[in-house]
Amino acid sequence: MGYRALLGRLASAGIDFVVVGGVGAVLQGVPTTTFDLDIVHARDAENRRRLHDLLASLEARYRQHLPRILTPTLEDLDSDGHLLLVTSEGPLDVLGTVTGGRRYEDLVEHSTTMTLGGEHAFRVLDLETIIELEEKTGRARDLAQLPVLRETLGKKRSEEG
Repeated sequence: MGYRALLGRLASAGIDFVVVGGVGAVLQGVPTTTFDLDIVHARDAENRRRLHDLLASLEARYRQHLPRILTPTLEDLDSDGHLLLVTSEGPLDVLGTVTGGRRYEDLVEHSTTMTLGGEHAFRVLDLETIIELEEKTGRARDLAQLPVLRETLGKKRSEEG
C-alpha cells in the first residue's frame, strides 16, 4: 500500500496526470515524509473515464464522508475542486487545479517524466514549480517545508552543473 502502488496503478491505466505536492518532492530527493499522493489530471473525457474506472476498482471514497460509500462521478472529475479520497492502495488527492488555477495543461510543461522500477512512466512537477506553489499558498505547513525544498533544489543544481 502507499503512493508507489497508486502511481503504478495510475500509470498502467494510461491516465494522464502530474504528481504535485509532497510525493512530487520526495520523488526528486527531498527528505520529507508525506502520507497522500496529490495529482492533477487531464480532464478530457477519455482520461476522466480511465480515471473514474480506476477509482472504482480501487474502491475510492471521499475521506470526509467515510464510512458512507461515495465514489467520485465523471462530473466530479471535471471540476476545478479537490477530491480528497481514500483508496484500497492508500490516500489519493485528485486535484482539478492547484494554486493560481493551474490545470494539468499548465503544469505539464513544468514537469519531468519518471518511472518506478523502469515501468509505467508518469509526470512529476519540477521542484522549482513545487516551491513556487508552496510559497503562494501561504499555509504554515507549506511554508515550513520551503527550506528543505530549496536546499534539495540547490544540491540538485550543483550536481547537474
